[in-house]
Amino acid sequence: MKNPVSINNRSYNWPKKTTIVICLDGSEPGKDGYIEKAIEMGFMPCMKSIISQGTYEIGKCAMPSFTNVNNLSIVTGTTPDVHGICANFFYNPEDKKETLMNDDSFLRAPTIFEAFEKAGANLAVITAKDKLKKLLGKNLKKSICFSAEKADLANLQDSRIENVLELVGKPVPEVYSADLSEFIFAAAVKILEKGEKIDLMYLSTTDYIQHKCAPGSDIANAFYKMIDGYIEKLLSFGCKVAFTADHGMKAKSKPDGTPNVIYLQDLLNKDYPEDKCNVICTITDPYVIHHGALGSFVTIYLDNKDKINEIKNYIQAIEGIDVALTKEEAVNKLNQPADRIGDLVVTCKASFALGKGEKDHDLSQLKEPLRSHGGLDETSIPIFISDKLDDSYKKKEKLNNYDIFDLALNYDR
Repeated sequence: MKNPVSINNRSYNWPKKTTIVICLDGSEPGKDGYIEKAIEMGFMPCMKSIISQGTYEIGKCAMPSFTNVNNLSIVTGTTPDVHGICANFFYNPEDKKETLMNDDSFLRAPTIFEAFEKAGANLAVITAKDKLKKLLGKNLKKSICFSAEKADLANLQDSRIENVLELVGKPVPEVYSADLSEFIFAAAVKILEKGEKIDLMYLSTTDYIQHKCAPGSDIANAFYKMIDGYIEKLLSFGCKVAFTADHGMKAKSKPDGTPNVIYLQDLLNKDYPEDKCNVICTITDPYVIHHGALGSFVTIYLDNKDKINEIKNYIQAIEGIDVALTKEEAVNKLNQPADRIGDLVVTCKASFALGKGEKDHDLSQLKEPLRSHGGLDETSIPIFISDKLDDSYKKKEKLNNYDIFDLALNYDR
């Protein structure tokens, strides 16, 4: 057995068998959660077995409860103040422009993958959304790394794999579909079937279904039934399989089905017209059909720093607001990188969403009632591991999704 691998002040044992860590995007947990409802209704017999014979816990994700933030927390074992990824979209003080946080230059900490590859491990990293591929694959030189979204572009130089569509036997999947997530599972199975020696594998799905469908709905159950079938196949190779999520998901619509949105920029423009407040909706990404850039977390830049506390108190009093924090409070309470957030950070309650100005959001592509995430009410996440862990893991004060590699590798019985 090789020596443990140390990275970001954590140590990870060498996997005793192929270990697959899966981020099931947007999988809200609990008695009314996606997996639990699917199990209850008979759609996930394999996961039901894992709960009874393996390890199951409910933990927390990093804030904000977004995809990029938490995938990078998971794969570095750290929080945003360490790895630097605190949004999908942010105001970059270096060039004074609002931009997507997809480039790997924004990542400030090495990944667990990079450390294991340097130690000689064979890895495969497969993500549904291409926006994550560059971040997850930073500094990888030998490991398989590609996205389902652009699987046709995978090549030996950039991805260490080619002819992925031929291997999987499926076309490039539609981005706004369950097929995008299914593709990564099908690819994982085919890679293992052809005899690739893999020590660690990471699979990250997309939350299109969770944005559109509630737990227990027919479409959601069909999606999780599909996942259950692939989990059974992965276990049949003798792998250890561990699951978590990047964030939860909550309904954010009024009784008539329209989005229940607090448009903060409009309110601030009306009541503080001279103070030039700039609201940044940090959930913004290229996948507008998912959420219309409406989430539960925004950051605000103020020209008039003397009014930070006054405006903070004004926002806190708005119906539907959960917490309004100064930059310093957000750094201390939410582990945010100080140089990448505004003067204020605001989250809303579970049934609300936060927007910029009403005119700034094109909601014409939202065909279903809004479901979204980003706030404290969407931080609960599931933790499943196919093996029964040593009970010593229970000494941890709390479990987070970014503990998943630690749990999967360091607590064998």
